[in-house]
Amino acid sequence: MNKPDYISYKDWELLNNKYSSKQLEEYFNKNYPYQYLIGNVDFCNNLIKVDERVLIPRFETELLVNEVLNFLKEKQIKNLKIVDLCTGSGCIAISLKKEFDCTIDAVDISNEALELAKINALDNDVEINFINRDILKDDKYYKYDVVISNPPYIEETETVGISTKYEPQIALFAKDNGLEFYKKILKNYQAKLYAFEIGYKQKDSIIKIAKNIYPKSRIIAKKDYANFDRYIYIINE
Repeated sequence: MNKPDYISYKDWELLNNKYSSKQLEEYFNKNYPYQYLIGNVDFCNNLIKVDERVLIPRFETELLVNEVLNFLKEKQIKNLKIVDLCTGSGCIAISLKKEFDCTIDAVDISNEALELAKINALDNDVEINFINRDILKDDKYYKYDVVISNPPYIEETETVGISTKYEPQIALFAKDNGLEFYKKILKNYQAKLYAFEIGYKQKDSIIKIAKNIYPKSRIIAKKDYANFDRYIYIINE
């Protein structure tokens, strides 16, 4: 079969070395994600293993990480403590840990996801504290320098790409118009910086939530490669 336009020549070569043309055709006819077939993705120049236990890291999320790195380099916080909520494959936590001497907790409700995230941390030679926790049911209060999260934010009634049916649905959809995780995180986690990836229709709602909890905060919204509202940074100075 011919190479699909959305697959790089390098990835196409990897796929053809691993699978027959017939196998690839069957997978693509089912819209199966090619990243799972390869078994890994490049995220912030780190090789991250992926399979159906975790959401496939997107290029857009690299921008979220880069903004946090720029913030931390400017602030030079000592004894830096970071938490990555809904860590999935661990790609965010791993990328930050490689750049800073810091303590990083990586939290997820899925033990299966954490199993793979631990492998990724080991493969990338970084030490991260992985924690199995349902943050929506946890009413404890936590304090960090940085809270970063790409949580589930798709509304339950929203139509999504057919290939996402192979990804863990718990990592995609959220109640309350996709806002439940942002509300819970802002309520239970105190930080100097919150860095969120968001749904393209959620900017105004999340800013309102943040202002109600932190009226003196500085809030910055930024767009992704496709010019959609995709990131919110909440700074408490």
